[in-house]
Amino acid sequence: MDFGIKEIEHIANLSRIALTNEEKKIFKKQLTNILDYIEKLNELDTDEVQPMAYATSLKNVFREDELKSSFARQEILELSPSSTDGFFKVPKVIE
Repeated sequence: MDFGIKEIEHIANLSRIALTNEEKKIFKKQLTNILDYIEKLNELDTDEVQPMAYATSLKNVFREDELKSSFARQEILELSPSSTDGFFKVPKVIE
């Protein structure tokens, strides 16, 4: 499949990007190559191929919850620019 410069300009306009004439030629070639490759993939017989839920064979691999020590609350609050009554103090963002 071959793209024309008009199609590249239309895609660039939709993408809100400005392209030089040299960039248009480069993108025209790249998009043509991509679509040619997709056409090759469309020729494959995939009737016997099961759909994949995951790209790997791993399924819902979770680690066990482990209780670990953390920083002391006061130590963390001392690092913040402002705190009040054991909580971080932040500017109001909702009226």
